Amino acid sequence: MAFRNSTNGYHTDHALADDDGQEYETLIVQGRGKLEGVSYNSDPAIEDAVRVILKQIGENPEREGLLKTPSRVAKMYAELTAGYHIDPDALINDAIFSVSYDEMVLVKNIEFASLCEHHMLPFMGRVHVAYIPNGRVVGLSKIPRIVEMFARRLQVQERMTVQIADFINQRLDPLGVAVVAEGVHMCAVMRGVKKAGATMVTSAMRGVFRDDPKTRSEFMAHIERA
Repeated sequence: MAFRNSTNGYHTDHALADDDGQEYETLIVQGRGKLEGVSYNSDPAIEDAVRVILKQIGENPEREGLLKTPSRVAKMYAELTAGYHIDPDALINDAIFSVSYDEMVLVKNIEFASLCEHHMLPFMGRVHVAYIPNGRVVGLSKIPRIVEMFARRLQVQERMTVQIADFINQRLDPLGVAVVAEGVHMCAVMRGVKKAGATMVTSAMRGVFRDDPKTRSEFMAHIERA
């Protein structure tokens, strides 16, 4: 993992964005552009694995309170990792519009919840996304859906931040993109150092947000008022 210092915190190196979508192409459900209304099924293999875990920690999978736990856990993982199955083309659909506008577009306080790939414990928080259009804008609802697509996977916050920025950069070809994510990680709250107040902040800057300190400062001022 590589970082470079800046006056606005840390910017993750492009090498961290190792998933451009091709790695998970076989998992995509063609035509699925959003997760609203999706139902989630159990998986017998996951159910069996949960029963093994319950036994190994000293529990009885057959007691009343745990009888349906394997099925619930399997459905939970299906829901929390549903981002692997989103079709990026269907997500964007026809929601890119030609507009003569070249000022900052900012969507802030986008709530997210994801699973840390190291411990499979949740981390959650909010994301702020801005871009400077280059003749094209994207429908407002698409920005939170882009965040959700990458959050609903096994993740590290650094990678998720970069993926959001690079996806918008590739699809809109704007003058610049900025993403800041703030997350609280249960792997640091419930175990290990057990620091409930620790918040992780990551950022990814592209184009004018990286090159122009005034544009970057305007973005940071907006989100500091969030």
